Amino acid sequence: MKLKPLADRVIVEPMEAEEKTASGLIIPDTAKEKPQVGKVIAAGPGKKDEPLTVKAGDMVLYGKYSGTEVSYDNKKYLIMHESDILAIQG
Repeated sequence: MKLKPLADRVIVEPMEAEEKTASGLIIPDTAKEKPQVGKVIAAGPGKKDEPLTVKAGDMVLYGKYSGTEVSYDNKKYLIMHESDILAIQG
């Protein structure tokens, strides 16, 4: 990726919303939940005295309304502060 986040920001690629329920019902676009899990694509260097704890490739859980949506190379990403990330999936 050619984008490099600054300071304590990270670029996250959100996972796709579920298309079907567990019982097989198809969910229409208007009823889909906004995904709260994604993959870190790039991470900034951190602040002077606070290095980042996440790195590219980590699967993370973030708040429902966290980050700013951006489009780059026809893909949607979220740019957020590391503090918006709630957990690392591991």
